[in-house]
Amino acid sequence: MPRRLTVRVPATTANLGSGFDCVGMAFDWFDELTLDVLDEPGLEIAVTGEGAHQVPTDERHLVVRSISRGLQEWGGDAPGLRLSAHNTIPHSRGLGSSASAIVAGLTLAWGIAHPGEPIDRPAITRLAHEAEGHPDNAGAAVWGGAILAWARAGKVSLVQLPLADSFRAVAYVPATESKTDDARAVLPDTVSRADAVSQAIAAAVLPLALTKRPDLLFDATADLLHQQYRAPMMAASYDLMLRLREAGIPAAISGAGPTVIAVGLDEQLAGIDAVDTPGFAVRHLRPAGGVELR
Repeated sequence: MPRRLTVRVPATTANLGSGFDCVGMAFDWFDELTLDVLDEPGLEIAVTGEGAHQVPTDERHLVVRSISRGLQEWGGDAPGLRLSAHNTIPHSRGLGSSASAIVAGLTLAWGIAHPGEPIDRPAITRLAHEAEGHPDNAGAAVWGGAILAWARAGKVSLVQLPLADSFRAVAYVPATESKTDDARAVLPDTVSRADAVSQAIAAAVLPLALTKRPDLLFDATADLLHQQYRAPMMAASYDLMLRLREAGIPAAISGAGPTVIAVGLDEQLAGIDAVDTPGFAVRHLRPAGGVELR
């Protein structure tokens, strides 16, 4: 059994406007965690970076809980654990920090149970979906790049969407936080037929826009299903998204927010500097691969 494992897992965005709960994308923004498997029982957790003074440092830690779930599924012996997590992905900002933690923990469990074997990405995706409830962020964190994913009758299906080499993104991250459960609670149970039809059209176009027709990205990232209902919770973010879109830039609320994400080719993002972004930290991103284990 390996005594030390290191995992690197990317930040992700979900939805991209119309792809609610089914489209995700991974970026070159990573958390890195090192796990020492100890011979003696015990648990030690050290966290640096994002969430260092917010996350629990006992069995409640999401990575540790995910390790336990993975070991329950795959077996493996880990009497004691020493976890060192260096987090750079902001928490509760719509950048997949929870999904990344779950995927990291499951991947570490796989490394304990199957030392030296390639990561079983479908298995990790399935368990991560069970924990998350939807496969968009988790699928992107596992596989990398852009993905279209859905679940039916307990089975997760996933399609990778190849992006152009010049595809990039810009994240606008505010200091405020948003809890996913709160953001879901404000969504209506029903929407108008007109909004449903418009959403279906945009969602159908989105995979095509991401892979072969980037000129369609602006229309494909339009949304009438969730962003407008969450606007009162993140007024500054919603306003920034609208101003970016008024400038012709494909932009959306990232996941449950409040981060705003703009995506496209270089020429489609050329106008971003003309849009004022007070109160937001700006980070330029590229698509990245999925979770890595060594």
